[in-house]
Amino acid sequence: MSHEAHITRFAPSPTGYLHLGNARTAFFNFLAARAGGGCLVLRIEDTDAGRSEEHLLAQLLEDLRWLGLEWDEGPDVGGPHAPYRQSERGEQYSAAIATLKQKGLVYPCFCTPEELQLSRRAQLAAGRPPRYAGTCTRLPDAEVAARVAAGQSPAMRFRVPPGRGGEFDDRIHGPQRFATDDIGDFVVTRADGSAAFFLSNAIDDAAMGVTLVLRGDDHLANTPRQILLLEALGLPIPRYGHLPLLLGPSGSPLSKREGAAGLHELREQGYLPSALCNYLVRLGHACGTDDWLEAADMPAHFHLERTSRSAARFDEAQLRHWQREAVGHASAGELVAWLGSRLERLGSAARIDAFVAAVRGNLLFPDDAVPLVAIVCDDGVRPDAEAAAAIENAGAEFFRTAAREWSSSAGDFKAWTRSVGTATGQKGAALFRPLRAALTGLTHGPELAPLVALMGAARVESRLAAAAERAGGKSRE
Repeated sequence: MSHEAHITRFAPSPTGYLHLGNARTAFFNFLAARAGGGCLVLRIEDTDAGRSEEHLLAQLLEDLRWLGLEWDEGPDVGGPHAPYRQSERGEQYSAAIATLKQKGLVYPCFCTPEELQLSRRAQLAAGRPPRYAGTCTRLPDAEVAARVAAGQSPAMRFRVPPGRGGEFDDRIHGPQRFATDDIGDFVVTRADGSAAFFLSNAIDDAAMGVTLVLRGDDHLANTPRQILLLEALGLPIPRYGHLPLLLGPSGSPLSKREGAAGLHELREQGYLPSALCNYLVRLGHACGTDDWLEAADMPAHFHLERTSRSAARFDEAQLRHWQREAVGHASAGELVAWLGSRLERLGSAARIDAFVAAVRGNLLFPDDAVPLVAIVCDDGVRPDAEAAAAIENAGAEFFRTAAREWSSSAGDFKAWTRSVGTATGQKGAALFRPLRAALTGLTHGPELAPLVALMGAARVESRLAAAAERAGGKSRE
């Protein structure tokens, strides 16, 4: 399949953290742009001044970059279509409204939210789809002037042309048809004068040269309105693709109650960005391989035609699978940075590197390293129930023998375990299980030899002595 050079955009509102569905939309826009050598525009839809917050915008940008997304144009990198915050694009919206007024395609609407709600209820009760009833469509100029003079502030509505049909080819759902008689006149500016979503979103897509609008299918019903607006203004109409919703395991909308979290929270839990990307590229999209993909290879495996038309479901087990793969594919330096201050007790860089090499196969999240650091750094260990049983079953003499052989092995793990096996007559699990239990307090975990090297001779001696005392004490009880 060939890739087109799309100009895509991601247009979030800084009113909260990005949830996983929005993160997938951002990632798919990034992949669609990169796959064909196009570009990605980041636009911030912050016209809702009451809910938009600067710290949320800063967090949004940071989280997107953590995921590995880079945009070619945006509020922090600039570009030929600046500004990229809708709160700074009022002049463009005013110019569009002036054009629509000149063409007689907008009119003032004084209907209150309460009146509109009553109208919707009445239409639903009558079995009709709710749409604007046209209350203010033909208000005389004198009445409009009188209401404005009395202090009323009208919204502006777009006059939808009657009796027309239209269609567009959705890149995911295929051909879509609509009738203008099913679309009520809609608000393009609010009563406070700010541009409404239908207007600002469509104007900015055209002004910024966007050729593919890839967004959630909750916007599918908005597309005919925006096409009508762009046609009325003589502006280019992009192609549209609407991604199906992301659902929780039960089939209901994704929520924290079902274990799903926002991008920022997943990051705080310790998920690696490469794990999220390998999961997202397969979430409602058949990327053609089940193998691990490096970030640079993902665009070549992304094809809009392979995007599912049905809703995708969040699967935490799959996300954890890719997290384990990510840990396995990460470099030692990446893992050291990921584990951060949890490694401080280990001291030197060489000891940290040796520890990471020894335990990486046993890590899923950063906090998994904490008890393993304790195993090699604490003076002693407290065996869990299984380890205590293994120590008692081995008996005190087993550990006295292990301690004697340790003293003569000069720290050579293979030579030590071989001599302990010869002296005790034990091999396999009967040999290594009690040794692991005594030295780590567990009966399973990372390979024992590198842990023993990290513990040092003094800790090994003291833990073998403690195990002999435990086994001897239990045998006397």
